[in-house]
Amino acid sequence: MHVREHVVPVPLDWSDPSSERIDVFARELVDPARKDEELPVLLYLAGGPGGKAPRPLAPNGWVGQALESHRILLLDQRGTGRSTPVTARRIAAFDDGHAAAAYLAHFRADSIVADAEHLRKTLFGGERWSTLGQSYGGFTTLVYLSQAPEGLAACYITGGLAPITADATEVYRRTYPRVAQKNAEFRRRYPHVADRLAAIADRLAAGDVRLPDGDLLTVRRFQLLGIDFGMKPGYERVHWLLDEAFDGDELADGFLSQVEAATSFRGNPLYAVLQEAIYASGAGAPAWAAQAERPAEFAAEARPLLLTGEMMYPWMFEEIAGLRPFHAATEALHARTEWPELYDLDRLAANDVPVAAAVYFDDMYVDSGLQLDTASRVGNLQAWVTNEFEHDGIGSDRVLTHLTELIRSVGGPR
Repeated sequence: MHVREHVVPVPLDWSDPSSERIDVFARELVDPARKDEELPVLLYLAGGPGGKAPRPLAPNGWVGQALESHRILLLDQRGTGRSTPVTARRIAAFDDGHAAAAYLAHFRADSIVADAEHLRKTLFGGERWSTLGQSYGGFTTLVYLSQAPEGLAACYITGGLAPITADATEVYRRTYPRVAQKNAEFRRRYPHVADRLAAIADRLAAGDVRLPDGDLLTVRRFQLLGIDFGMKPGYERVHWLLDEAFDGDELADGFLSQVEAATSFRGNPLYAVLQEAIYASGAGAPAWAAQAERPAEFAAEARPLLLTGEMMYPWMFEEIAGLRPFHAATEALHARTEWPELYDLDRLAANDVPVAAAVYFDDMYVDSGLQLDTASRVGNLQAWVTNEFEHDGIGSDRVLTHLTELIRSVGGPR
């Protein structure tokens, strides 16, 4: 891979060009033998929120496929990676939570799209490019189609057709049952884990189990490990973690270290901070929808103990050291009632940019029913519905290949 790196200053607030400047970073990849050729560009829009672009170790997987015909632009979304990062130190510098929340509100998909358009015009001469959006990158793609479709040649989406007519409450009302199903499948595959989960929960409920960083490990924090059930091989990873949980009657140091790493959010605090804010569009506050919709079967005292999914809760910003600096800002974000509109439904209905989207039928994070509802509202979109993959299906060589064939079947990119 031949690599070029781009660092471009942009305004924090695109509606006010005189606002504070932040940097946006993108890494350009191309086949070394074709580095001087005029090739179409494929912009990768990462999952998240708060996800930086992948750091490829070799030209394989979807990267290798795309390099056969494209330049790839790996964008570190604003606030992540080598773009100006959102850190606990930065948030602590604000006078209060409301000021910090006003800052954080500029790190959603609408701002990411504005950044991308600036890069397209300044680095690539304004030529149309294609996008590959994974998970939240698919949400960003739909905002792109709403705000600047003239910049797009084709869009490929994997597990990320945003619920453009549903709020966070409806999202969690639909995804909790899917998480419960994943838990049931986990117990069916590994029948002994129900007793192991109960034993761990009972020990945590007895109190004073500390993680290596000093945080008290509670049952509800332990339940966050279920987020891995939406990936492959998530069941196996959680199973092996539980397998070595105990050292005699106490929880093992290795187990506690792994639980801390999986639930600290130190490497990506924006993922937790913005998880509900990404659904806010127009009037209405996120209002901690995941907490409000949490069914009784997910209670810490319930047996069998159920692990949770991609849900963030207010208590996390008090119990988890890596999130505590964001407590006041996140409370203010969840109470914020006025947000920019993310999606232009009329423009999406009239869309003529070819779009191919993989909808994973059993997706634990993005409800397939809501995805198909969105697919019915977007013009020139082909949905490929499959239960062969989990949310990380992009790791299979077959996914991008099939989406490319779908776009080719309707005449290819614009």
